[in-house]
Amino acid sequence: MAGRAYIAGAFEHPGRYLPEVSLAQLHAEVALGALADAGLALADVDGFLSTPDAPGFGLITLADYLGLDRLVYTDTTETGGSAYLAHVGHAAMAIQVGLCSVVLVTMAGKFSSGLPMPSAYHEAPELGFEIPFGTSIVPEYALAARRHMYEFGTTAAQLAEVKVAASMHARHNPNALLRKAVTVEQVLDSPMIADPLHKLDCCINTDGGGALVVVSEDVARSLDRHCIAIRGHATAIKGSFGGRNDLTNTASVQSGARAYEMAGVGPRDIDYVGLYDSFTITVLEQLEDLGFCEKGKGGPFVESGALRSPDGSLPTNSDGGGLCNNHPGARGGMPKMIEAVRQLRAEATPEVQVRDCRIAMVNGIGGSIGTRMGSGTLVLGSEAV
Repeated sequence: MAGRAYIAGAFEHPGRYLPEVSLAQLHAEVALGALADAGLALADVDGFLSTPDAPGFGLITLADYLGLDRLVYTDTTETGGSAYLAHVGHAAMAIQVGLCSVVLVTMAGKFSSGLPMPSAYHEAPELGFEIPFGTSIVPEYALAARRHMYEFGTTAAQLAEVKVAASMHARHNPNALLRKAVTVEQVLDSPMIADPLHKLDCCINTDGGGALVVVSEDVARSLDRHCIAIRGHATAIKGSFGGRNDLTNTASVQSGARAYEMAGVGPRDIDYVGLYDSFTITVLEQLEDLGFCEKGKGGPFVESGALRSPDGSLPTNSDGGGLCNNHPGARGGMPKMIEAVRQLRAEATPEVQVRDCRIAMVNGIGGSIGTRMGSGTLVLGSEAV
């Protein structure tokens, strides 16, 4: 895939609490921001992707609202927080086969307005077997954390190191919601939400959004902008298997392996990684599943300071991630890609900029690692067009 499709524009909305801004307006603002970053306009867009939670009739409403009248390719894939990684991969594939040449991917969320579940969710076949017993998203992740502790001796203090690294990065991000650095002790002293996960083990939820512009090689060559190559992409889904699932791994085992193969690289080649951090255990399992450390060794790996940017052995979530910076509408995949683009362009905040950052991996998680989930993986490169 290298050399066929590029990320030309990236924009993250600076707001974190925007009750007065409509969802449609948020989509418009991030779309215009990403196109301006690329040096393009709405009139150039011939592909448009977003999730089904877009307002009105989804892409139909948004295309009309934005005045996109040249669309020949659309996609509304829904895999939760990992959906936008799937969108970028699908955009790259559509460009590769000649369906389109300038693809806009937008994301907007309004946590301040509540998070109504899609109507189809209420028809989910698993609800009658899970909801009556009190399950919800945090306890499901807590199950995974407790199992990882039981299998491998992982400790709550090691999980807390993920939050500590994120907080150290966020203090340099003027737009981050939580900019105060915290210690392991402060994480462990925060209220218990679902044993063993404390309040500071859990992500924030915000308003906001972001957008990316994916373009063909020909368009990339015409732009006066550092365009980022999409080198590899894959998605995967992992079911609950009636409870017979291994809670210590995620679908990233499959998506990561395929993305590495497509890109022709391996874990040792990655200079920067953006990992979905809905909870600290989510990061720990992805580190293992993507081959950055052995299975069961994620605890000692994060305890070593590996995640700290720019000098750790694997700088991760240098903007503060979903634990401290931004998690718009409870979907964190888009900000991870935007920060990876910044790192590869050498445009991250100077205090966290990775030196000679050439290859980045971004991994998203949707659903719950305690039940059923989807994963999307991207490998990006800074090489010139």
